[in-house]
Amino acid sequence: MQLTRAERRSRSYQAELRPTDPNKVTSKTKLESLNLNWTERQLPEKLRTKHVHRLHPYLGKFIPQLVEVFLRKFFKSGQTVLDPFSGSGTMLVQANELRINSIGYDVSAFNVLLSKVKTAQYNIQKVREEIGDILSKTRTTLRKDQQTSMFVEEALASYRATPVDLDYLKRWYAPQALSELLCYLTLIESGGYEYGDLLKVILCRSARSARLTTHFDLDFPKEPQTTAYWCYKHSRECSPTTEAFKFLERYSVDTVSRIEEFSRVRTDAAIDVVHSDSRVAIFPSHNGVVTSPPYVGLIDYHEQHAYAYALLGLHDKREQEIGPAANGSSQKAREKYKKEITEVFRRVLDSILPGGKIVVVANDKANLYGDIADELGVKVQGVVQRHVNRRTGRRSNDFFESIFIWHAGR
Repeated sequence: MQLTRAERRSRSYQAELRPTDPNKVTSKTKLESLNLNWTERQLPEKLRTKHVHRLHPYLGKFIPQLVEVFLRKFFKSGQTVLDPFSGSGTMLVQANELRINSIGYDVSAFNVLLSKVKTAQYNIQKVREEIGDILSKTRTTLRKDQQTSMFVEEALASYRATPVDLDYLKRWYAPQALSELLCYLTLIESGGYEYGDLLKVILCRSARSARLTTHFDLDFPKEPQTTAYWCYKHSRECSPTTEAFKFLERYSVDTVSRIEEFSRVRTDAAIDVVHSDSRVAIFPSHNGVVTSPPYVGLIDYHEQHAYAYALLGLHDKREQEIGPAANGSSQKAREKYKKEITEVFRRVLDSILPGGKIVVVANDKANLYGDIADELGVKVQGVVQRHVNRRTGRRSNDFFESIFIWHAGR
């Protein structure tokens, strides 16, 4: 069919707007040709949270497709990539898929646990057996103990040396939900499971959903919700949940599916996850960095998973977070953030191999990263702007983020 000139111009324009397919990116792909403005329709949540990327919700992570673009562009199979702010482990997972070795550092104990669980190598049959076994034992134990409040106290009395935060737990969970969570927890500790850390992630994901909160505010609920409320998510009156076992069942099935899916694409590339403050860490040598540092004054990463710290007795290091929301985004806070981020990247430069690239994904509304680059003395190879416009629900506001590509040395 012969196209008119107008039709040809229109199709050419549409081609220019077509988002980048991560699978087609190579080292020869030009930065200026990248279109990373995927819409919800073009890149639905199911793809953004493929396999282990949704083993547990995590607010503030960058999407795997974005990571894949820059791993394919700047790194080769067998090289090593560092992420000094590894968060939930997105870069580590994607690097492994591409046979690139990876090292991740994070100050949050829960983030480190989650990253290790996501990237571990599993015997799938053993995973199925252990998840099925602990669910069965939890169900049986709960049937025997009708006095739920009594069971909570008995479970805590026999709990391991690291205590749970009982005040927090009793405030945020109905008695039945709390007894079910603690039953599962004590069985993890006493059951001798090979994949106990995986079971802990299932527990924490269930605990997140079982809190006394509204359905539309699971990220940072301010106060427990103990009465019926109008639900913006479901457009009807809802009541806070009083049970947790249904979530343990649901997320157990989902976890097996996701672990199995990742096992089909997982490679033998090395993965190392380190629990450390990147401002003082001594990084091993690496070929470059792909990372998304915390945004100044936006998220309190430890508070995001407060239930996990309360349940597992994890060491809370929130005072070591860079740019936490609790510190705000004042001029003083921005200057402190800039100083601390610069210190991390100085350590990155001390350990990077010649020719290494540093890819930094940042929502730089305060225009801090130009100063950071100047302070570090890196060469700015390019800056790619990205319109993030695919979120849905009550957090549907769009925003822009910048991807800075730095070359180590002028």
